[in-house]
Amino acid sequence: MISDEAATIYSAAVERIVQTSRRPKGGAPRDGSVALSMGEPNFDTPPVVVEAMHQALLDGVTHYGDLNGDVELRQALAAIHCAETSPANGRNISVTHGASAALAAVLTAVVDPGSRVVIPEPSYSLYQDLLQMIGAQPVFVPLTKDNQLDVPAVAAAAVDAAAVILCNPGNPTGAVLSAESLHLLGRELAGSGAVVISDEAYSGIVYNDSFVSARDVKSLSGRVVVINTFSKTYAMTGWRLGYTVTSEELAARISLVHRTLNGAVNSAVQRAGLVALRQAGSDVEHMLNAYRIRRERVIELAAEIPEVTMSDPEGAFYAFIRYDIDKPAQTVAEELAEKGVLVRAGSEYGPSGEGAIRISFAASLRDIEEGFRRIRDYFAGPGFQL
Repeated sequence: MISDEAATIYSAAVERIVQTSRRPKGGAPRDGSVALSMGEPNFDTPPVVVEAMHQALLDGVTHYGDLNGDVELRQALAAIHCAETSPANGRNISVTHGASAALAAVLTAVVDPGSRVVIPEPSYSLYQDLLQMIGAQPVFVPLTKDNQLDVPAVAAAAVDAAAVILCNPGNPTGAVLSAESLHLLGRELAGSGAVVISDEAYSGIVYNDSFVSARDVKSLSGRVVVINTFSKTYAMTGWRLGYTVTSEELAARISLVHRTLNGAVNSAVQRAGLVALRQAGSDVEHMLNAYRIRRERVIELAAEIPEVTMSDPEGAFYAFIRYDIDKPAQTVAEELAEKGVLVRAGSEYGPSGEGAIRISFAASLRDIEEGFRRIRDYFAGPGFQL
């Protein structure tokens, strides 16, 4: 039994998160709700990956693994991400308990308490919570109207910052940062000590050829940490398998932090991840084709609602929809939930996300169409009926 006194004792880190977090607290949706809120594929993990996990367990891959990550998996990831720039020995890869643990380890490794960290936003809301946890100061810089980097503003904010966090492709915007903007950012940061942390969790879900990894931008060379995950591309959200790509020196520090907090990543999961890289390509293409079809339908459905505007998603499976009614985004999200469609409030993703909602099209076409029907009826006026 916890005493009343102990129940009120929290660390300053917890209190900072409680006071500043924009992330939703959750709650039970009403019966019959359509969920367009979750950032999770509605596909199961490819069978070849599940079978690999099963076989690994049968083969006795049930013991502690390498604290830096399975060597063969790290070598395979290095061959994919940096064969042209680094030896494919895997020493610049750190395998982590999903991308969230990667983010926590990277920020702990490169950011001191009290430091400033620049976040071009709207952007993934976990960044702010992690920064609050370690006692750093998030500095928000709005994206441009077309959801690209405002490079001069980001560079100005980063003059004395420890890091800049990019989300590319964007959550919640669905935008892909242009190669030109990344190159210009690198030039503008010359002389700065800021590390560029590029969260590329959705790099495998892109609808044209526009995506360029920050690691492949020469002007950013020497200051980039790429964060990625198997969760989205391979529909492996519950497996918790992520990784970072950076210099060997920084990778060693990231691994030190990660293993201090978490220990080694599940050994059998890593063996399954290796099979995903090598054998699940056709499954990935199948899922990507489905997202393409859903994306086109979302563009059509959004165009039928006069009260909203939306930039066409270029990557990930999100549409960031701005509306022209005078209500806070959180209120709109709550009222839509009452009408039976779950979305995320744009304000969750930063100050300039106000006046918008995020919908996920990682859902069935049937749910997408029904969800948009309810959204359209909501914006049409108070006569909404289920």
